[in-house]
Amino acid sequence: MKKEFSLVRLFPVMFGFFIMGFVDIIGVGTSNVKADFSYLSDTQANLLSLSCFFWFLVLAVPTGMLMNRIGRKNTVLLSFLLHVVAMIVPVVVYDFASVMVAFGLLGMANTLLQVSLNPLVTDVVGSGKVTGTLTLGQFVKAVSSFAGPFIVAWASGTAFGWKLVFPIYAGMSLLALIWLWLTSVDEVRQEHAEISFRATLELFRDRRIVLYFVGILVLVGADVGVNVTFPEFLMERCGLVRADAGLGNSVYFFARMLGAFCGGILLMKYPERKFFAYSVYIALAGLILVLLTGNLWFILFSVVVFGIGYANLFSIIFSLSLQRRPDRANEVSALLIAGIAGGAVLPPILGVVTGWFGTQSAAMAVLILVWLYMVWLIREVKKTS
Repeated sequence: MKKEFSLVRLFPVMFGFFIMGFVDIIGVGTSNVKADFSYLSDTQANLLSLSCFFWFLVLAVPTGMLMNRIGRKNTVLLSFLLHVVAMIVPVVVYDFASVMVAFGLLGMANTLLQVSLNPLVTDVVGSGKVTGTLTLGQFVKAVSSFAGPFIVAWASGTAFGWKLVFPIYAGMSLLALIWLWLTSVDEVRQEHAEISFRATLELFRDRRIVLYFVGILVLVGADVGVNVTFPEFLMERCGLVRADAGLGNSVYFFARMLGAFCGGILLMKYPERKFFAYSVYIALAGLILVLLTGNLWFILFSVVVFGIGYANLFSIIFSLSLQRRPDRANEVSALLIAGIAGGAVLPPILGVVTGWFGTQSAAMAVLILVWLYMVWLIREVKKTS
């Protein structure tokens, strides 16, 4: 039966992608938390990323199982509720422990949302519009990520301080919850498409899937690493105050937004394998350029180069993985979402390295070394049939 396209049903789902972008507040949030609690070392402050992204590893597959039981819409609604709770915690009590709890709940909520929202799109649009709608959704998420540092910068000038971002995000999450709850969605239940731990882990027998999974770990780890490190790097290298340095992340997210838009057009014309190679090398060039100068504009230009190169790599690896095992699409999707846990692994390492060497430049150098895996992966991607 052909689905009737309805903007009334589509808009609340698209707003869900905006809520999905809230997780990217982790970078500027970490920087501000470190400033508020001066006793924190870089290693301790970067544990916020661990508390957030660890849950993608733990909950991705169980979320798929939960979605089969309660449905896609209800899983998305549950994620919105968790977003509300997460954002309320620091408003009630603001100390390092409560912020850890808040970002942990945010990670849980975002895991549920990332696993369930994309399938929900297929229930509100026709099959011929799914790809375009998902691309639009990622653009909306990028807009949310781009806006976050600006909201924090504005909030920093108020009596409540940067923490005002938490009730703002809680209010938007509550709006998303009510809006989708009041929206009728005709779900397609997949009775015979159960996801299990065993079925998912069996994918590790496929060497190419393992390489792509590690690629996702590296991609997300590098993304969160740049997100967390860049404000501190700008303060150290360019002497910016914290509020202005946080806006550097918006430059990065704007570059990713621009890169995703241009990539969506270019991938219509060029093979994704060749596009993957160009993107990896462009991103590597951006990381190297960041370390070459103390000039603010050149550094911002460099992070734009990295953001443009980075923008489409996740979607390309996701696509190649699904093409590799189309018969196990549900399990592949759950496994790759678990790979977002890379955002929990790399930032604490960067914090340790920064502590050892006493400079954020050391963390940026580690990001370059980690990125060499993506360079090596080009050879494997080119072998894809």
